[in-house]
Amino acid sequence: MAGSTAEIIKEKLDIAEFLKGYIQLQPAGRNFKALCPFHKEKSPSFMISAERQNWHCFGCNLGGDIFTFLMRYENIEFAEALRILADKAGVELQRLNPGEHKYFGLLYELNEFAKDFFVNELKNFKPAQEYLLKRGLREETMREFGIGFAPSNPDQLNIRFLNAGYDPADVLRSGLAVKTERGRQFDRFRGRVMFPISNTFGKVVGFTGRILPEFDTGQFGKYINSPETPIFNKSKLLYGFDKTKEFIREAKSVFLVEGQMDLVMSWQAGIKNVVASSGTALTAEHLKSLKRITDELIVTFDSDEAGLKAGERAIDLAQGLDFNVKVVVFSKFKDPADAVAASPDNLIEALALAKPAPEFYFERYLSNLTGDFRGRDHINNLRIVLGKMKAITSPVQRQAWLLDLSKKTKIDLSVLIEELDKLELPKNPGVKESEEGENQQFVERKISRKDLITERLLSATLVKKNFEILTDVVNYFSPEYINVFNFLKSGGGKNEDLRVESLINLIALRSEEIPEMEFIDLKKHLEREYLSNRRTELTSQIKIAEAKNDEELLRLSIEELQKLSK
Repeated sequence: MAGSTAEIIKEKLDIAEFLKGYIQLQPAGRNFKALCPFHKEKSPSFMISAERQNWHCFGCNLGGDIFTFLMRYENIEFAEALRILADKAGVELQRLNPGEHKYFGLLYELNEFAKDFFVNELKNFKPAQEYLLKRGLREETMREFGIGFAPSNPDQLNIRFLNAGYDPADVLRSGLAVKTERGRQFDRFRGRVMFPISNTFGKVVGFTGRILPEFDTGQFGKYINSPETPIFNKSKLLYGFDKTKEFIREAKSVFLVEGQMDLVMSWQAGIKNVVASSGTALTAEHLKSLKRITDELIVTFDSDEAGLKAGERAIDLAQGLDFNVKVVVFSKFKDPADAVAASPDNLIEALALAKPAPEFYFERYLSNLTGDFRGRDHINNLRIVLGKMKAITSPVQRQAWLLDLSKKTKIDLSVLIEELDKLELPKNPGVKESEEGENQQFVERKISRKDLITERLLSATLVKKNFEILTDVVNYFSPEYINVFNFLKSGGGKNEDLRVESLINLIALRSEEIPEMEFIDLKKHLEREYLSNRRTELTSQIKIAEAKNDEELLRLSIEELQKLSK
């Protein structure tokens, strides 16, 4: 909408300059091109129009403006993208649009206020400091990650908010407070070590609280998280990602752990390419954020049955998204935090010995093979492993692991493939059907040769800014391209017809100057394509007219066909 906050921000920011912070741009005439960050490709098909301030990928057919790019790339909602781009553009949301600021901008303030409060409380509460030091955390690590403490008093933070002038309703909306049935408002987090959770830009959006042992009565969970809010979505956020993403990109690998202590202890041990799922179930959204910067995922989990099942789910989900997955299993320690507390070398050595996921499955399910697959247990375990193989998206990798499986089981490769073909590939847990479709090979945009030539002519004409040079061939255009031609000729702007607007964007992104002779040749090719297509249509029309005994249609069709054939 013209004059909206979003439009004001877009006017102040140049999309090409902004995207340079994410991808490497190359000049392409008046536009820019790049390798698409949303699908794999070897040659650039991602185009950015400086004039229209939008982008489009001709490989995966995604496109949009600066907001849609940021939302997709960083896996965030519009509200968060608006806040981030407003800061970038120097637009004060509170002054420009108080309603928008109150909806989500205020939530950032409240969470930052709470973080400072918790950090200060930790300084004043020795038992919490001693607990963290006993777990192996150094004071500088606590400071670096903003770790704090929520006092056990039921409303100490709420009182601080009130004294600072904040509305209790906004505090409740932030998730930092809860209200009883009688209407009394309490702090959500009490007697807990607090880990602030930040978005990818380092803004605090929520918390995880770990109950201090001396306050643990068994009535409440050991860990609790902030609830969902307009700025906190636990299915999309990974703890520590704001600090570690550049290390992940540099290492071309990510170490995925379960909890905050695992992450901060790994970081303290020198393992910087690490993220945590914050104790919540790993989702496809989490993995999509990681997939943009690395193809290798190293997972670890508890060695009990519950931990192994959770780990398998993470492996299967990642392999379904085409990650190369490795597994670290601690035999002597419960988790990475305990391993590092004993000695940082424990974690470093374990990571060096990480096993490829298929090898982990071989050991888990096929370690007690006798070579006799007539029994139900052996065949069931073999089918479990084959099911894991089927989830591997790369046919080359799948074949390599099947060869290894053949050697291990002494079963002929062709027999394993036959057994595998009979298995149904289970749906990826946590992935919606629409998301699964996105993970398949992108479907190319289907377009006729005539329309392809038309687009090329319109793109070249847009550079010349003289649409009169197409009047002799415009009748050869398909109806939707005639609409595009008329709209561009009239001066443009934004078209309300989404299909026409999409075509205009494509044509603008491809606009480049071409030699005069090539332009003339394109017009000749367009005419030939039109005549060829029209002859085919008329031939079919004649057959229909004959079948229906429609003499008038038959006469007109034959006359037109004869004219075209001259």
